[in-house]
Amino acid sequence: MSGKVQENQRQRAPSKRSLATRDRIFDAAEQLFAERGFEGASIRDIAKAAGVQGALVNHHGGSKEALFTTVVARRAEELAQLRQDALAAAKAAGSLTLHQVLTCFIAPFIDRTLHGGPTWSAYGRLIAHVSSDIRWQHIAQRYFDPTMEIFLAEIAVLLPDASQQKIGAHFIFMVSAMLALCTSRWRISGLEDGATTQDLTATLLDFCAAGFQA
Repeated sequence: MSGKVQENQRQRAPSKRSLATRDRIFDAAEQLFAERGFEGASIRDIAKAAGVQGALVNHHGGSKEALFTTVVARRAEELAQLRQDALAAAKAAGSLTLHQVLTCFIAPFIDRTLHGGPTWSAYGRLIAHVSSDIRWQHIAQRYFDPTMEIFLAEIAVLLPDASQQKIGAHFIFMVSAMLALCTSRWRISGLEDGATTQDLTATLLDFCAAGFQA
């Protein structure tokens, strides 16, 4: 086989320009999906926001549903790693408490979505859409459940008398409360004048820990 044929068969690495275009499309999709939901964000709107032709959105993202999945997935791995690293560090420091385990799960998400800039802020709202719509169950199962299972196992060790069903239900309640803090901070801050993110996170953690132990 000639070198030319081999070169033609070899998959070319995307150029910097192509990668920049792809990221711009994904950022635009993330923002619009977060603001309008899946139905409200059209491929045409995403292309316009990214400053590209609609064909490029299809090229980089595939179908609208595939694009939605990709946008959710691209930050999920980083978030999972942050949570697992925090848990590993806490375990290395000594015996775990329930409050520590919950902190390792909640704090990375709060920190990124409230202090990670507009893209992470949009991602927090996007995850709220995923969490509340059963059609995205397959996305949650693939990208978020593996990390959830790790934390459920740690909580079960700390609460040996609690049933798996009860722990699982409380975990979902916790996730809902965490998402509410990220998506409705303006409402919560209005009720708790002057509260900082640290204050609100501490309140959330106390609330969730008490719920698990109820």
